[in-house]
Amino acid sequence: MQKNAVIFAPDEYRVYADFSIASSLLKGAVDGDKVQVKLLKWDDYLKNPEGEVVRVLGKKGQHNVEMESIVLDKGFDTRFPAEVEREAEQIEKTKNEIMAAEIATIGKEHGRRDFRDTLTFTIDPIDAKDFDDAISFKEILDDKTAGTAPLYEIGVHIADVSHYVREGNALDKEALRRGSSVYLVDRTVPMLPEVLSNDVCSLNPNEDKLTFTASFIMDASGHIKERWFGRTIINSNTRFTYESAQQVLDEKRGLHAKELIVLNSIAKKLLAKRQAEGAIEFDQEEIKFRLDENFKPVGVYKKERTDTHRLVEEYMLLANREVAKFIYDSMKHHGGRDTGALYRIHDAPVAEKIESLGILVRALGHHFPEKGKISAKELNAMLKSIEGTPEASLVKTAAVRSMSKAIYSTKNIGHFGLAFTFYTHFTSPIRRYPDLLVHRILANHLYTKKFRDTDLAKFERIASQSTEREIAAAEAERASIKYKQVEYMQTRLGQVFTGIISGVTEWGIYVEDEATKCEGMVSLRSLTDDFYELDKKTYSLVGKKTKKRYRLGDKVTYMAVGSDLERRTLDYQLV
Repeated sequence: MQKNAVIFAPDEYRVYADFSIASSLLKGAVDGDKVQVKLLKWDDYLKNPEGEVVRVLGKKGQHNVEMESIVLDKGFDTRFPAEVEREAEQIEKTKNEIMAAEIATIGKEHGRRDFRDTLTFTIDPIDAKDFDDAISFKEILDDKTAGTAPLYEIGVHIADVSHYVREGNALDKEALRRGSSVYLVDRTVPMLPEVLSNDVCSLNPNEDKLTFTASFIMDASGHIKERWFGRTIINSNTRFTYESAQQVLDEKRGLHAKELIVLNSIAKKLLAKRQAEGAIEFDQEEIKFRLDENFKPVGVYKKERTDTHRLVEEYMLLANREVAKFIYDSMKHHGGRDTGALYRIHDAPVAEKIESLGILVRALGHHFPEKGKISAKELNAMLKSIEGTPEASLVKTAAVRSMSKAIYSTKNIGHFGLAFTFYTHFTSPIRRYPDLLVHRILANHLYTKKFRDTDLAKFERIASQSTEREIAAAEAERASIKYKQVEYMQTRLGQVFTGIISGVTEWGIYVEDEATKCEGMVSLRSLTDDFYELDKKTYSLVGKKTKKRYRLGDKVTYMAVGSDLERRTLDYQLV
């Protein structure tokens, strides 16, 4: 406290100055509250910057307060502006009239195609509330296919968000500002108000829904015979969870067993084809928390990837790839104008990062090509060779970090990681703004609407902004996970665990817990049996007298001895 002012200490350690807030600008905040602050002025670097409280979140350390602060820190918000809420509510009130008007377009030029009588279902996590995508399945039995191998019409149906969120309206502006939904350990902060994301646009079972569809006629080997894109209406027959669909596949019986088995068989062939062409399969472990009624973490478990996860993934990848190719071909057909596309691109990794990865992999005792570049197939071979070793997770993480980052762009260079020449994001418009934009772009190409001369610059701005918002959303997700990891380990101080050395530095070693992925640091000062020095070539700390070595990837036994929830750090000690 100061006379007539309060001092605010920022959460972000890179903000090195405390703020001075006049008592009249506190909005009722008291000592110990976490608040959102706006900078008013800082015209004298010898004094504290002046600010005012924008929002009082609540007492520091409370679960909801900490999660809210993470969201706000990354430029997102759990609340929507009043105008956005009003637009969403108006859509909800008129959704039946909107649906009736769209049903009336069936069979007309540029009208919707009716898929309501085709078997359709969604497969999502058990706790999902919004359903972006559905898959339909129909075996083609007609005179053309008589006596031949069966063909299947497989539809990838995506919520037609663009029909409701129109360019330039309040909903659209807010969705663009957010860019993405945010997934924290306990909640989703949606890109769109819940009345849209969980109801009007969501592909809930047994309800007529407006969709944008990529439909493929395929044989049992996954070869595409025909493809079709357009606006549609569906009515999902079943809402599967990944677990319930997997049970049908495992037992080879149950609801829609025949269709799921065929879809899974084709998906596996699509995956095998991608892998043969060099698609990189990292399959990194993902952790989830079990929270009690007070949102305290009482357990950590690894999320299992099953055939049903891969099944959905393959058909979404197929739709994204084919939509991108269609847009590219359409542009080429119309003179190659660069005004009508948005791609998801992934450049090849730079030589310096690959060389660093090679040094690491070789230091861990594994083969890595002795050259500055590596092909996707060589990288896959290396990842396969380390599978099952203690350091496998560590190497996968290092490999991911060595890759270039996937971004949005109006210029197509392909996707290195997926080994696709064309790729975009079409399948998640409820939770990603680029997908919503791709729907509008695709509609322009399909229905011969012209692009304005200003579209290229606008699309480039959106691509850049969407990439930035995607990064911010990922950072928020990681921050919430790290917070819960530290909170989880706080109740286990003094307990002994096993982990893998995940980092080696001049000030100590980092250890990642085997079971929970909770990472903490063992300080150099705590290694009292010798004087240890960093050997950069072998990624290890080496004892000067004993030559004892702590190497990256080594399994160690450690004790959790300290934590700092505010900075989200853990202190470990080897035992």
